[in-house]
Amino acid sequence: MKYTRLTKEQFEELHPEFTNFLATQSIDKAEWDKIKTEKPEVAEQELDIFSDLIWEGVLSKAEYLEHFSKNHIFLFQCFETEVKSIVLKSLVPEVDFLTKDGLQWLSDNMFTETIEMKVGKKVFTEERNASIFSLIQQGAFLSDGQLFQQINSIIES
Repeated sequence: MKYTRLTKEQFEELHPEFTNFLATQSIDKAEWDKIKTEKPEVAEQELDIFSDLIWEGVLSKAEYLEHFSKNHIFLFQCFETEVKSIVLKSLVPEVDFLTKDGLQWLSDNMFTETIEMKVGKKVFTEERNASIFSLIQQGAFLSDGQLFQQINSIIES
């Protein structure tokens, strides 16, 4: 497997897509039930292949990611060969960016000496989608990029 298997909930959400995936391999419901019972290892392989296909599609379209921790916010914009990052760090240890109050504090103190901001760029050293998946495994999530764009436009002006 290239990525990780989708969760039970994700498979339930993607049930129509999974049904179509099986149909492309001439596997109908009766055949699938038989495979699950008689050849569970084949069923596992099908689940893994489908999971990788879904991940590949999602990662190929991914452009922005965000990762919040207590004192840091990591914002990423992914391009074809590189990723641009903006890292915000609170220099006030009590601030918690995982709370609404912490985010309000950030908004109020964005351009003060209590926020350290770093901008960077990194060329993908492995395949693009694998690099993005690695960020997701570390806690990043896909976003609409609004926060990245707002902060980036302020930095660039």
